[in-house]
Amino acid sequence: MISIQSVSHQYTSGHQLQFADWQVNNGEQWLLLGQSGSGKTTLLHILTGLLTPTHGKVKIGDTDLYSLSSKKLDAFRGQQIGIVFQKPHLIKSLNITENLLLAQSFAGLPNNKKRVEEVLDSLNMLPKKNAYPQELSQGQLQRVTIARAVINKPTLLIADEPTSSLDDKNAEAVLALLKEQSTLNQATLVVATHDKRVKDAFTLTYTLS
Repeated sequence: MISIQSVSHQYTSGHQLQFADWQVNNGEQWLLLGQSGSGKTTLLHILTGLLTPTHGKVKIGDTDLYSLSSKKLDAFRGQQIGIVFQKPHLIKSLNITENLLLAQSFAGLPNNKKRVEEVLDSLNMLPKKNAYPQELSQGQLQRVTIARAVINKPTLLIADEPTSSLDDKNAEAVLALLKEQSTLNQATLVVATHDKRVKDAFTLTYTLS
């Protein structure tokens, strides 16, 4: 599912990061663990097609990510990779349904309201489908962020520090939702964090030193 081989990246400052080879199989759920400055964000950007590594190869499924043109890479990311950010990044002037339809459009897919309702229902958010972001609680916004990440049935679901600003109870709830949604949508899951509370929820860990 994910294969990184001999990957390294050198910034213009001269600082270089090297990453151990990593093989992730279809449907697995992994924790990407690393302290601030360990290269976690750099690796996430490489995995999601946002940053071309200086050396090495990255494959998602059978696709060599960095052999794609910029246009094809954008389309591939929109259709095959779902990202849960720390903050919702929703468009405030659009309601929840419209935000999710927009995610379909950005990926070059036809609007599918049935799929939107199916995903919202799986996250217990269907009654809020016509609500606007500012009308939702923080927990509800987190659910919508997960909905947007899985709306296009990605093969890979990546969550970037999803629990960093949450208390223990809400952190546990978000992790359960991510694992549930990855199983429901048959997506491989990678949760990137420096939050050691998350460790017990995963048996597979890739650690950056």
